[in-house]
Amino acid sequence: MAPPIKRLHADDEVVRELERRARAATSTVREQERASIVLLRLKGMSVAATAEELGTTAKRVSIWSQRFAKCGLAGLDDKPGRGRRPSISEAKVARVIDEVTRPPKGRKRWSVRSMGRHVGISHSTVQRIWSKNELKPHVIKTFKLSNDPQFEEKFWDVIGLYLDPPAKALVLCCDEKSQCQALERTQLGLPLAPKRPRTMTHDYIRHGTVTLFAALDALEGKLIARTEPRHTHVEWLRFLKQIDRETPKDLDIHLIQDNYATHKHPKVKAWLKRRPRFKPHFTPTSASWMNLVERFFADVTEDVIRAGSFGSVPELVRDINAYLDHRNANPRPYTWKAEGAAILEKIKRARAALDDVIAA
Repeated sequence: MAPPIKRLHADDEVVRELERRARAATSTVREQERASIVLLRLKGMSVAATAEELGTTAKRVSIWSQRFAKCGLAGLDDKPGRGRRPSISEAKVARVIDEVTRPPKGRKRWSVRSMGRHVGISHSTVQRIWSKNELKPHVIKTFKLSNDPQFEEKFWDVIGLYLDPPAKALVLCCDEKSQCQALERTQLGLPLAPKRPRTMTHDYIRHGTVTLFAALDALEGKLIARTEPRHTHVEWLRFLKQIDRETPKDLDIHLIQDNYATHKHPKVKAWLKRRPRFKPHFTPTSASWMNLVERFFADVTEDVIRAGSFGSVPELVRDINAYLDHRNANPRPYTWKAEGAAILEKIKRARAALDDVIAA
């Protein structure tokens, strides 16, 4: 009778770290192998089966299983003194790390080559040091923190409509995507093929713009939409009247929208006041990311507008309408999954970090 398989155990946080090590591009081959061994053993796989699955030896599987069982994640690290001694001094490594935030005069960032010349090491060594410490001076991420004094109140108002929508009502995420350009490429591009991406010319002929108004049903994913040549309060009112016509009269309409002046025009307010079933909700200032219709605008931009070549505005409108028809025939809602408290905590950390930079 075969002896029972000795099971390993770990909490969720440790499992997530093992999964990160197993798939991260910054992990070494050793780290990936050791993490993969432990993950398979945590699933109840035997030593022999794990060795066969990973193409290694049963002895290696047994060693790292035992070290993890005894010391946890720390047991997967190499013991001090193992391996070849580094040829780069600790002082130079520290300079590569510490001075990455202080680019040379006249530049906004270091490159691997300029840093290598500055410290006196090869650019490939700089790259390895930066990768190991997850430093990416070539990457810039954009951000915008809302300064709305009523941020939390508006935040919970909008999030509440997503997480706990009211009964006998529609929650519509509304906005306009202005300046959709009908661009015609000057030459035909090549289609996608093996070892060759799709191509298009960098230059184009402008044929005008159009504005896309859209109201996304947050629960079902269907869209009410129209295109207009402009995006003033006149066009916005026409869009609201379309929503009024195309929605059941016995349902309240909760409109999630941003703080664009058009949405708060006196004539718009007067029209809404005469129709109490329309209940406007405004995202906090500089927080349009809370409006789910922005996710749809990103999709239509990538799937239709940016990838196309249009000889006129009507051609662009035709393709947008075809895209809308297809989506509405098979609607799929965007599901809000992030917890409100976690989002607020992340925003607070960002504000604190920004305050520290300002104070420094």
